[in-house]
Amino acid sequence: MRIGLLIYGSLETLSGGYLYDRKLVEALRRQGHELQIISLPWRNYAAHLGDNLYYRLPSGLDVLIEDELNHPSLLTANLHRPMPQYPVISLVHHLRCSEGRPRWQNALYRIVESRYLNSVDGFVFNSNTTRSVVTDLVGNTRPGIVAYPPTDRFGSALPEAFVHARATESGPLRLLFLGNVIPRKGLQTLLEAVSKQNDTGGNLPVSLDVIGSLTVDPVYARRMRAFAQTHGLQSFVRFHGALDELALAEQLRQAHLLVVPSSYEGFGIVYLEGMGFGLPAIGTTAGAAAEIIHHGMNGYLITPADAQALAAHLTTLAQDRALLVQLSLNALERYRQQQPWEQTAADIGGFLMGMRTEH
Repeated sequence: MRIGLLIYGSLETLSGGYLYDRKLVEALRRQGHELQIISLPWRNYAAHLGDNLYYRLPSGLDVLIEDELNHPSLLTANLHRPMPQYPVISLVHHLRCSEGRPRWQNALYRIVESRYLNSVDGFVFNSNTTRSVVTDLVGNTRPGIVAYPPTDRFGSALPEAFVHARATESGPLRLLFLGNVIPRKGLQTLLEAVSKQNDTGGNLPVSLDVIGSLTVDPVYARRMRAFAQTHGLQSFVRFHGALDELALAEQLRQAHLLVVPSSYEGFGIVYLEGMGFGLPAIGTTAGAAAEIIHHGMNGYLITPADAQALAAHLTTLAQDRALLVQLSLNALERYRQQQPWEQTAADIGGFLMGMRTEH
């Protein structure tokens, strides 16, 4: 099939959603399909809405996959498709109206996203949570498939003996934050929790490595660095920026615990990737993290922005290394239970073929 993938910007953008898109393109090409990447420029939301005045979908395709992130640009285009028409499938990582922001803003986004979602023929969802959110918004009248993201880019899980030995090492509890440094990822909550670990001697039972782009939201990134300095955390918190896969894998091997307390995650590839390294994860109750993190078993779930609860979990694991061992081994087991990406990609390919046949 001739398949188009419509995105904003570059397919090489560093984020979980773009990782999914890249891996999907690679897998569909291995299946023998011809892939065309269609890129619209990154701008602000209002400018994206302006795309509806002139943008039209390309011709010559058998099926088009649209990253749902592009929804504001496609309201008109999806209603005026080239002939002969082909099915349009929305790849939904999460809805913009699910993110944490004032209600009036999300109410406006909900109107736009609802109109967009009603303009497509089917869906690829990255989690059951995302499917439920979309179904609640536009009903369940269109075909769709839940296809969990690829989590095997680092290969097989670490050996249990290595994970056990790492968890029982003396020294501070080594925390890892992995994600673009933007408000939604919850780094401020984590830094507040780390600042609560100060004892009377000025020592911290934890250390933190922050890995992720510092340029996506430079104002917020500067604010987070300033927070660390103001609260005397410079010796315990290290900002690495984005790392290549080799350097990132080494950081994952060295850490004890992955903490990404996002205000919302449509799935959270990062949690499962960390579990492949035996890292228990701390996420939040908002979004799909609960599909991966089983509270008290392979990590913890907190309410978004609850730094006090997060600090309590950090203290517990810093002091109870036997508990850390058990959570770490459970994290390895959760990683091994995930369906291999190649099977998931094959399921997506079959779904697209079926959509093309039925259209």
